[in-house]
Amino acid sequence: MNTFRRAQAKSVMFVVDYNDARRAYLWIDNPEKASDPRVVETLARAQQEQGTLPGGTITSIRRVR
Repeated sequence: MNTFRRAQAKSVMFVVDYNDARRAYLWIDNPEKASDPRVVETLARAQQEQGTLPGGTITSIRRVR
């Protein structure tokens, strides 16, 4: 009997690529929100406005882990 369970990830990491070849990383603490691409894009734009992510044109957002 295996009593060990793998703990569910507390955050999800994304890589954000820009049109000028820059790259930034985005962490989302809520895995449910991270499963919806529209929500991820909205959160990335909000973090750009706050200054957490660099400004510029985002070309792609990919889940890393």
